[in-house]
Amino acid sequence: MDKTDIVRTAHAVADAAREAVLPFFRSAGLTADNKLPEGRFDPVTEGDRATERAMREVLRRLRPQDGILGEEYGAVSGTSGLTWVLDPIDGTRAFMSGAPTWGVLIAVSDETGPIYGIIDQPYIGERFEGGWGTARMTGPMGARDLRVLGARALSDAIVFTTFPELGSPAEAAGFAEVAACAKLTRYGLDCYAYSLVAAGHVDLVIEAGLAAYDIQAPIAVIEAAGGIVTDWQGGPAHQGGRAIAAAGRAQHEAALEILSKVV
Repeated sequence: MDKTDIVRTAHAVADAAREAVLPFFRSAGLTADNKLPEGRFDPVTEGDRATERAMREVLRRLRPQDGILGEEYGAVSGTSGLTWVLDPIDGTRAFMSGAPTWGVLIAVSDETGPIYGIIDQPYIGERFEGGWGTARMTGPMGARDLRVLGARALSDAIVFTTFPELGSPAEAAGFAEVAACAKLTRYGLDCYAYSLVAAGHVDLVIEAGLAAYDIQAPIAVIEAAGGIVTDWQGGPAHQGGRAIAAAGRAQHEAALEILSKVV
């Protein structure tokens, strides 16, 4: 495995995504289609589609032997044993609302799960990357290594989730029980909340109903920064579903003690 080439390619994909997506953000007349049946809303914009096409084109040129799994255009098999897992706009609801809390997610996975990932926020200009035990961010304030907060009590913790309703009523109740024990609970931010775990600002992100392309890049970045990401039973989370991202073992175990009982 050529790690240097993987990292170089990932940044080329992220650069292409920035160029493709920014003309759509806060643009006049941006519209969204609904992926779901009437009564529910899961938006997709032309920004999502154009960005994923640009990302795939880079991979077609630079890493044609690898597989691809993307939110908008599905899966393409490869021959290398590696798969690029792409979410062109994680947080399309924020994107269409003009809020700069969406991001571009890029992960490289083998049979065990993600080995390297990027969380990129094109409008703010911040890029978080991690893999092989090293995590780093670059942005308007410069570059620095990423490190999670480390273990501390749930009573001192800052907890995030994207949606207050959080999946099923049972899942929402489980999150509410964790939140009731925490110092501070906040909502929204989509993938940017995971970046804040890696950067040492947030203790826990708890989610349900995820797809693989929602969680694989955050797993790579957070684990490289010293954090923990599992499902609600303490197992692997890279296939999606329920996830706990934690800045330390104490926070993770406290959340797991509550959430593992949710059926």
